[in-house]
Amino acid sequence: MSMETTAWGQLRSVMNAEQDRRPLARATLRRIGAFARPHRRRIARFVQLGVVTALLAVATPVLAGRVVSTIVSGGDDSTVVRLALLIALIAVAEAGLGILSRRLSAMLGEGLILDLRTAVFDHVQRMPVAFFTRTRTGALVSRLNNDVIGAQRAFSNTLSGVVTNLVTLLLTLAVMLTLSWQITLLALVLLPVFVLPARRMGRRMARMQREAATLNAAMGTRMTERFSAPGATLIKLFGRPEEESAEFADRARRVADIGVRTATAQAAFITALTLVSALALALVYGLGGFFALRGTLDPGAVVALALLLTRLYAPLTALAGARVEVMSALVSFERVFEVLDLTPLIDEKPDARPVPDGPVAVEFEDVRFGYPSADKVSLASLEEVASLDTRGGEEVLHGLSFRAEPGQTVALVGSSGAGKSTIAQLLPRLYDTDGGTVRIGGVDVRDLSARSLRDTVGMVTQDGHLFHDTVRANLLLARPEASDSELWDALRRARLTDLVRSLPDGLDTVVGERGYRLSGGERQRMTIARLLLARQRVVILDEATAHLDNTSEAAVQEALTEALEGRTAVVIAHRLSTVRAADQILVVEAGRIVERGTHDELLAAGGRYAQLHRTQFGRRTMEKAA
Repeated sequence: MSMETTAWGQLRSVMNAEQDRRPLARATLRRIGAFARPHRRRIARFVQLGVVTALLAVATPVLAGRVVSTIVSGGDDSTVVRLALLIALIAVAEAGLGILSRRLSAMLGEGLILDLRTAVFDHVQRMPVAFFTRTRTGALVSRLNNDVIGAQRAFSNTLSGVVTNLVTLLLTLAVMLTLSWQITLLALVLLPVFVLPARRMGRRMARMQREAATLNAAMGTRMTERFSAPGATLIKLFGRPEEESAEFADRARRVADIGVRTATAQAAFITALTLVSALALALVYGLGGFFALRGTLDPGAVVALALLLTRLYAPLTALAGARVEVMSALVSFERVFEVLDLTPLIDEKPDARPVPDGPVAVEFEDVRFGYPSADKVSLASLEEVASLDTRGGEEVLHGLSFRAEPGQTVALVGSSGAGKSTIAQLLPRLYDTDGGTVRIGGVDVRDLSARSLRDTVGMVTQDGHLFHDTVRANLLLARPEASDSELWDALRRARLTDLVRSLPDGLDTVVGERGYRLSGGERQRMTIARLLLARQRVVILDEATAHLDNTSEAAVQEALTEALEGRTAVVIAHRLSTVRAADQILVVEAGRIVERGTHDELLAAGGRYAQLHRTQFGRRTMEKAA
């Protein structure tokens, strides 16, 4: 390993280590041990391989010194040939072991990444909706990518590095001391000249690296917001292209400036350390040559010492920063464990049961609920705030009770913020109640298995969300085993057959991010097709036609009529015209049911529903007259 390579390695390790210098946590080590336990045999082989590699690394300089000594002393040429062959064999062995070591390192590291990513992904899947409404998606994805990879370094790089460097250091020192203790002490005295500048420069480089990361993150966030379909539309409608361009150029210029400063500092640091290394090598040759000319040191020993010197600084400098490098890697583990330690508010019971067969009733009995505070469902680091909002927990539903018989439709109407969507989210158990009971088929939803609940309850929301994938993939999310004929049947019933047949690749056409290649009504009908494909017995419609024009609403309403047939339904609607035929209409205000009955009964009662009806249809009459 060259001195320049050693200098680069030291700079990188110190830069990474200076990012965080937290105290070592035993609990973190124990949890790391639990993740490492399945890989313990591979770790043992990896460490053993590192020891053998270290032995071979020290053997080559010693053999090279013997070659020189044999030549100077006029020894047998066959001895030189044998030594040269041995050096060649060691080189071949080192190359082979290097490939094997890299393979083991990759298997160990990638295996650990797989375990960590799977654990975090599975855990996040179990988190309540409140977690996702508060968390920044980019910060969460970073835990699955950057922090998991940082944790992997602790095994694939740091672990092997500490073992290999320690063995190499001890063997190199032992050999150098036997050859010349004076030159060995000289090499150790010069070590601080090599290490201390790296410490100081490492801190400076770490600060610049953090600044660059912050600037890049800000620039990336701005690009993500502006390049999304809604963001790009907003900028085209209200933005100022010249100011947008100038602001982006300013951010990019700051990133470029810090890149130049970083490159200059790195070059100066590497040049200085390379110079120090060259001077140290010159001193070894000078002092060693002096001893050799006086006959107190073999000429071959001088060459061996010079070669060993390059093998000495690398492990010494690496071990000097090993602790902080380990700490830096452990920080990544802690950030991953931080997510894993968030307790999901929704937990499935070990003896959870399926929903009873056949048509099912839906029942709310004295239900009380308040949204959880941030400290129960989120992390400050994932929200990218200094501290979590402590507000929350206030009751928003106050003793609600109602029942939808099998096959009946219950409509929820009322003012915005009255609690209608909250009621709908309790049924598929996106949240758990704080008091009272929600039942499906006579069974408390908390006693039902998650899979059975998903197979029973379907929901169509007002945004009609689709993934950036094909029509086929978005539909198969509901029932992966569905055949093409079943997909086309669902599309026909959702009034989408002509649309999908007109698309360039039919079912295999990519719909774009959030389905933005489709109109709002088409997206809604696509989610209804997904619902039809799932064949769920309970359907929730949460403002499914809220943002549609009259034509799209009519098409969606036809599809909804198909979707609700024979199913128990809870319908949330702002447009009262869509719930006239409901078996029961509940008027919700401030988290309470203030009226209940059929459309005609509630109009005759002249209460809140009648007021909403007069307000809504009176406005429409005025609009038509205008």
